[in-house]
Amino acid sequence: MLKLEKVTTGYDAKAILNDISFTLEKGDFLGVIGPNGSGKTTLLRVMSKILPPWKGKVTLEGRRLDEIKYMELAKRMAVVPQRMPEPFFSYSVRDFILLGRTPYLRRFQLLESEEDLRVVQEVMEETDTLGLEERNLEDLSGGERQRTIIAQALAQEPEILLLDEPTSHLDIGHQVEILDLVRKLNREKKVMVIMLLHDLNLASEYCDRLILLKEGSIFKTGTPEEVLTYEIIEEVYNALVIVHKNPLSSKPHILLVPKELRHEKLS
Repeated sequence: MLKLEKVTTGYDAKAILNDISFTLEKGDFLGVIGPNGSGKTTLLRVMSKILPPWKGKVTLEGRRLDEIKYMELAKRMAVVPQRMPEPFFSYSVRDFILLGRTPYLRRFQLLESEEDLRVVQEVMEETDTLGLEERNLEDLSGGERQRTIIAQALAQEPEILLLDEPTSHLDIGHQVEILDLVRKLNREKKVMVIMLLHDLNLASEYCDRLILLKEGSIFKTGTPEEVLTYEIIEEVYNALVIVHKNPLSSKPHILLVPKELRHEKLS
């Protein structure tokens, strides 16, 4: 469905991604991990047509992204940023979510249609934002804002959901809340999810497949069990870790080793 073939790109004259290739199908849940500066955000930008490839190509069901008009692409792909843009803070939650219906507006249409209202009602129920509809965005908690951003993205009725570190500014309770919601959408609606994450344990628990980037290239791809070994983590992140299995999910769980305890691990 979504395919990258030997993609190289970057900014100005500096390449950030080098020879990136992978394929995703409907219903996939992919996590993109890697150290700061490894190219995660650049990868999201090239997949969402914000940044063009210098070499190679990105295709959606065989069509190059650069041949797909933005309004058409917005009906199939939605991007959830890390945080809500400041200018939108004067909107009510309902009006902000309605902005997700913009790709479906007909020429000269000024008011939302019955279909727009139906879709918005549905996504507000799915994201538990229905009780927030009259609230101003600036009065929401971090978790409420993130649910609202996801609701707006879902109002586009996308087949593909790209999330840029959606839990980076949330406490642990809200992190689980947001990722449970994303996994539910992936499993029940078969929405393809591509999510950038810093937290390796969250990536392990929620993603079916991982791509680990290092210095703009794919270092390793596979299941969490295949990618999150202590040898790979230590080589890529330059940090000593212990990897155990989560006793409930059996997924890899990473424990950091503080500097003062490293001699015990090495011995």
